[in-house]
Amino acid sequence: MSRPSLVIKEHMREVLITFRPETDVLLAVHQLLEKGVSGAPVTDRLGNIVGFLSEKDVMGIALDAGYYADSAGTIERLMSKKVVTVDAEDSIVTAARIFRDSSMKTLPVMLNGRLAGMLTRRDVLRAFERQR
Repeated sequence: MSRPSLVIKEHMREVLITFRPETDVLLAVHQLLEKGVSGAPVTDRLGNIVGFLSEKDVMGIALDAGYYADSAGTIERLMSKKVVTVDAEDSIVTAARIFRDSSMKTLPVMLNGRLAGMLTRRDVLRAFERQR
C-alpha cells in the first residue's frame, strides 16, 4: 500500500472567496464569517494577488465600527501587501515550516503564476496524519 502524496496540490482546498482592494471592510468581515475562513487573497481586476486580508487585519476596525456604528472604509489600507504563497507542486513540508514560523493560518497556493487554491494549517496536519 503506497503512502499518500505530500505534494501541496493533493491537499489544498478551493478558493472560497477573494476580495478586491476597494471592498468595504464590514462586507469583507461578513463574507469571511459566512464562508468560515480566516483570511482570503485580495486580487486586482486581472486576478493577480495584490494582498491578503486576515481576521487579524480587520479585528480592530471591526470592533471600532461595530461599537461606533461607523463606516470602516475599504480593505486596501488594512490588507497585508507582502503575501506569502506556496506553489502547488511544493512539498507540504514547505508549508508546514511557514506555518510553524509565522502567525499565518492560511496560504494561497499558486500554479503557473495563478491562484489555484488555499492551504490551511489544518490541511497540513491532515496530510501528515495520513502518512502514519
